[in-house]
Amino acid sequence: MKFNFLILLVAGLLFQQSSAQEQPHVFRGAKLYPISGEPIENGVLVIQNGKILAVGLADNIQAPADATERDVTGKVIMPGLVDTHSHIGGVQGGDRSATLHPDVRAMDAINVRSDSFKRARAGGVTTANIMPGSGHLMSGQTVYVKLRKGNKIEDLLYCKDSLNDVCGGMKMANGTNSLGEKPRSGTRAKSAAMVRALYIKAQEYQKKLKAANGDPEKMPERDLQMEALMQVLDGKRIVQHHTHRHDDIMTVIRLSQEFGFRVVIQHGSEAWKVADEIAKAGIPCSIIMIDSPGGKLEAVDLRYETGAILEKAGVDVAFHTDDGITDSRLFLRSPALAVRAGMSRGKALESVTLAAARMLDLADRVGSLEKGKDADFIILSGDPLSVYTHIEETWVEGLKLFDRSNPEDRKYSVGGYEVFRQNVVAYEAEGGME
Repeated sequence: MKFNFLILLVAGLLFQQSSAQEQPHVFRGAKLYPISGEPIENGVLVIQNGKILAVGLADNIQAPADATERDVTGKVIMPGLVDTHSHIGGVQGGDRSATLHPDVRAMDAINVRSDSFKRARAGGVTTANIMPGSGHLMSGQTVYVKLRKGNKIEDLLYCKDSLNDVCGGMKMANGTNSLGEKPRSGTRAKSAAMVRALYIKAQEYQKKLKAANGDPEKMPERDLQMEALMQVLDGKRIVQHHTHRHDDIMTVIRLSQEFGFRVVIQHGSEAWKVADEIAKAGIPCSIIMIDSPGGKLEAVDLRYETGAILEKAGVDVAFHTDDGITDSRLFLRSPALAVRAGMSRGKALESVTLAAARMLDLADRVGSLEKGKDADFIILSGDPLSVYTHIEETWVEGLKLFDRSNPEDRKYSVGGYEVFRQNVVAYEAEGGME
C-alpha cells in the first residue's frame, strides 16, 4: 500500500512539473532589458512550453486567460547570461602526449553533477561554452551547453546527436601555451608552423574524401583529428582561440585568413593595441576582466578600457568568466567595470547576452528577450550593473532553476571557499589550469 502511495506521489510531482511548463506564465511590472531593443519600463514577459510568447509594454500585451500571473514590480528582467569561455564541470582536454589534440572532446570529461553548475546558475549563467583545459596549441573540441538540470551531458547539449553533430567549437591557443617543456613547440614561430602543417594535412584529407565521392575503395582511412578539422575548415565548428599579446593576435588573424576558418579571439589582453586590425578582419572578441595582478606575464598589459576601445573600432565584444579564473557568480561585474572604463551601457549588457550568443552561433535561440526564443532569463533586484544588485532567480527554458530565497540555492550564491572548492578540486587533482 505504501509503495503504491509513493508511485502516485511521484507521478503527481511529475505532472505538476509538466503542467508548469505547459501553462502560460506572465511576469508583470518589471523593467525589461530585451537587449535587442530599448529597455521597457513596466513591461510584461509571457512564457509557455519553454519559449517566450510575448514581451513588451503592459498596455500592448494581452495575457492568456489561463496564465499564472506574477507581480514583479520593482524588479529587473533580462536574458540569461551567455558565457563564451568556461571550465565548469571539471573538464579536461588534451594531455602532454602532444600539443595538438583536435580529436579530444570536452563533453567526454564533464561532470554534470558538479556543484559548479549550481554556482553558474546563481550568477545568472544559462548558456556556456565549456572549454577543454589550457596548456596546448589545440586542446580539443569545446561544447555548448544549456544549464538545464540533468544526469548526463546529453541532457545539457544544444546539439541533438552527441556522436554525429557538431556540438561546440575548437579550442586553440598560442603564446605561452606553446612554450616550455616538451612536447611543446618551444617558440611562437614553431607553434604557428605546427598549426599550419596540421591544417594543410586536413585540407589534403578533405580533397581525398571529395575525390573518393563515397566509393569505399577510394576512401582514406578514418581519422578523428582530420574529421574535426574538416568541420573547422567547412565553417561548421568555430575556433575559440586563446590569445593575449598583440603579436599573437595578429598570428591568429593570419591563420584564419590563410585557412578560412571562423574564429573568436578569447582573452585578448592586448586586443586594444590592434583594435582596428581586428575590426578590419571582422573577428569578434570575447575578453576577460581581471581586477587584480597575477596570472600570465603575457597578460600584463590587460586594460579595463579594452571593451570600450574595441567597441569604438567596431568589433563585436563579449566577456567571459574562464571559470574558475573568475567566478561565474560575479559575471555581471565584467560589463559593469567595462562601463566604468568607457564602454557604452547598451553594448556592455549585450556583451554577456546577445553578442556572446552570436559568437556561439546560438543567437537564434538565446541572448535576447524576443518572441519565439528560449525562455532563459534572470530576475534581478535592481540595475544589472550595480554592485548592490542581486540575481534573485534564474530561469532556463521556462523552469526556475535558481531561487535566492531558497536556502539551498542561496548558499551557492553567497558561499565562500568551500562552495567554490567543489568546482576546482577535481580539476586541480588532474593538474589544474595552466
